[in-house]
Amino acid sequence: MSLPLVLHVAVPSPLRRLFDYRPSRTAPECGWCKGIRVRVSFGNRTVVGIVMGVDSNSDLPYADLKPVTDVLDDAPLPEDWLQLCEFTARYYQYPLGETLAHALPKLLRQGRALEAQTRERWKVATHTNGAPFSEEEKSERLGRATRQKALLALLEQYPLGMFSSAIMAHGFTRPQLEGLEHKGLISHQQEWVTGGASSSKPLLAEPALPLNREQGEALSRLHQVINEFAPVLLHGITGSGKTEVYLQLIDAVLRRGKQALVLVPEIGLTPQTLSRFRKRFNAPIVVMHSNMSDTERLDGWEAARSGRAKIVIGTRSAIFTPMQALGTIIVDEEHDNSFKQQDTLRYNARDLALVRGRRENVPVILGSATPSLETLLHARQGRYCYLRLTQRPGNAMPAKLELVDLRIGQRRGGIGAVAIKAIKAQLEAGHQVLVFINRRGFAPTLSCQACGYVFECSHCDARLTYHRQPPMLLCHHCEHRWPIPDACPKCQSADLRPLGAGTERAEETLAELLPDVRILRIDRDSMRRRHALEEAIDEIKRNEPCLLVGTQILAKGHHFPHVTLVVVVNADGGLYSADFRAPEHMAQLLVQVAGRTGRSSLPGQVLIQTMHPDDPMLTTLTTEGYDALADQLLDERRMAQLPPFQHMALLRFEGAQMEQVMTLAQEVADTARAHIQQHQLPALCMGPSPAPMERRQNRYHVQLLVTSEQRSARHDTVACLIQALTQHPLARRCRWSVDIDPQLMG
Repeated sequence: MSLPLVLHVAVPSPLRRLFDYRPSRTAPECGWCKGIRVRVSFGNRTVVGIVMGVDSNSDLPYADLKPVTDVLDDAPLPEDWLQLCEFTARYYQYPLGETLAHALPKLLRQGRALEAQTRERWKVATHTNGAPFSEEEKSERLGRATRQKALLALLEQYPLGMFSSAIMAHGFTRPQLEGLEHKGLISHQQEWVTGGASSSKPLLAEPALPLNREQGEALSRLHQVINEFAPVLLHGITGSGKTEVYLQLIDAVLRRGKQALVLVPEIGLTPQTLSRFRKRFNAPIVVMHSNMSDTERLDGWEAARSGRAKIVIGTRSAIFTPMQALGTIIVDEEHDNSFKQQDTLRYNARDLALVRGRRENVPVILGSATPSLETLLHARQGRYCYLRLTQRPGNAMPAKLELVDLRIGQRRGGIGAVAIKAIKAQLEAGHQVLVFINRRGFAPTLSCQACGYVFECSHCDARLTYHRQPPMLLCHHCEHRWPIPDACPKCQSADLRPLGAGTERAEETLAELLPDVRILRIDRDSMRRRHALEEAIDEIKRNEPCLLVGTQILAKGHHFPHVTLVVVVNADGGLYSADFRAPEHMAQLLVQVAGRTGRSSLPGQVLIQTMHPDDPMLTTLTTEGYDALADQLLDERRMAQLPPFQHMALLRFEGAQMEQVMTLAQEVADTARAHIQQHQLPALCMGPSPAPMERRQNRYHVQLLVTSEQRSARHDTVACLIQALTQHPLARRCRWSVDIDPQLMG
């Protein structure tokens, strides 16, 4: 007698375990196996879960198990996709059910069938020999059907055919289409909405660009590892042609019948990358990012899984896109913090790309002009293949970085006299100028000149940012808004003045100084409308003289050949931060924004305004370059035993009462320290201590840091902390989270 089956199901729940169910009466066509989506009763709600194991064992009596409510799939989700999710849940210490839910498109989480969306294309029919019907034949078949005659005339204007939705938009109906088809005058075919069948055209829509010596050597080395796992750092200065190397590698991958996954850090870079790839390849390409509709995302996911989509371009979540025949993974701007998810499942897409590449035995290319210190150390120690690109194509020369002392002379809107003179000169020459200021709003704060009162958020330990468009005081941490006050609440003085400069103030100042110049402000506030960023980039690329004022949205990846001057309004933000990674991030941002100039035959200039022109980090960066500063920072990290020489985990606690939060953190920390001592683990548990911003959204924040030279010891300690937290009564009143390999220490 066979034993009854027990299904071990992962459901979206913070509980870190699988749940047992009885099979439903109807089994999937493939039989019960790992990877089948099912609908199950969980508590007082019905959820979609995934079967992660099938056997006859359960801790509960079989009769007490609930049956599966509904079977959603007849075939399992891909095994390699499931393995990637299981690794992600283990490594980032996150519940498996919620990890799987995060990796699935929303519609699949809701129980939608995993099938491709199709549409009908209608075309004018011909004789079997391809000859068109004569006017007499058409007239004979149409008879007096005037609407069908008008419909046929419409379709004759579109030799490639029209989709049903477009035809209906012209006022025609389904019966009219079917009537024409019955008369043999038109025909239709079903097509996939996303990732249609590869055309009969050649793979390349346009020829590849010629490579210089360094690019050719890099591509040759990539061809040597194209059929195996190989982590590769492509370290190329801005404008050195890394994208052309990517394109020619992907050409080789596609010719082997494989697919390519390309990760970019920002949604804003996706249209630009997509445009360049579509110009190069006659191959189905899909994009995956958070601004897509749920239906578009599901279609792209299915097209990649089935193998119809040959190239997938996406932001960090695209790392979870299943692909039938993955051939390579490319992570562009690998150093960028956007690849790290900062809430819920705190994964790093760059690191998961390496894990996925190893599992699927494909090369992983990490491209950057300013590699992260972790990646750079791996490359220098020989763990990664290290490829350098030090030249720009043609006559383009990298711009030299110049420090401008803000302590000398007057400033207007944060911009000094030296920068204003340089801006006028470049605009008069018919060029474009980029003014970079990584701060939204008009000014970082509003202050009373009579008593010194500074307006602060009543919900956070933060100053309110003064905005003029629209007028308000805004907290950039909790998004609470207040009207602009008429007087100081402390002394009633009406002399309230904005202090410091943001993008709005820089734009206003430059508009006063240069009233006849077209100014484009590009930040999160001005680019809220859909396609606004794409439209602004298109205007810049018309190469007409203009002045760009923007945040780091403009600093990454864009090609602006007519930008001949970059002005960094204030470079001091990362010099004296409590976060040990701040100098690295500051240097990367400065080099990236500097790379927007000097990208053609026109020479580029970069002016970096600072109150600390003698700072050793800024001096090293501007005189010796990023590599020299990276060496300096790595030496400091080695001596201080910080990443990449130690592995970290940051536990964050928050609650409405500071005493409760600190008590919870202290007691679980004591448990972890006892565990470390008992098992003699080479790990440290430091804290708890208040977070850099202690109060945010009226909740108090506390941190606990675990470090070790060994990942296994760190994970063991964190597992002990999680177990203590799940059993602690205060954990129900406080929120907590685990951040493995944190990128931001706040």
